[in-house]
Amino acid sequence: MISELARIEIDPQDATAFEAAVASAAPHFRAAPGCHSFRLDRSVDHPGHYLLVVGWESVEAHMVDFRASPEFQAWRALAGPFFKTPPQVDHVETAVEGF
Repeated sequence: MISELARIEIDPQDATAFEAAVASAAPHFRAAPGCHSFRLDRSVDHPGHYLLVVGWESVEAHMVDFRASPEFQAWRALAGPFFKTPPQVDHVETAVEGF
């Protein structure tokens, strides 16, 4: 399993509406084949900065299957209008499990 880490920046004044939009997008991720988890973390130090963390079966499940799906289009329609810049996305896998 891999994790998608998407760094997202929005106008801090839009935080409540953005978080509501992301929450309403959760069913679209849940319906995506190969998607195992979904959460949005808010920066405490930098208002308007977020980290979207999505667990995927593989990079292909995210970049090929999800990106070509109606679920991705729904996600972008809900959250995309809030993005100040395109999200920066990395795929990571656990190297060391500490505890």
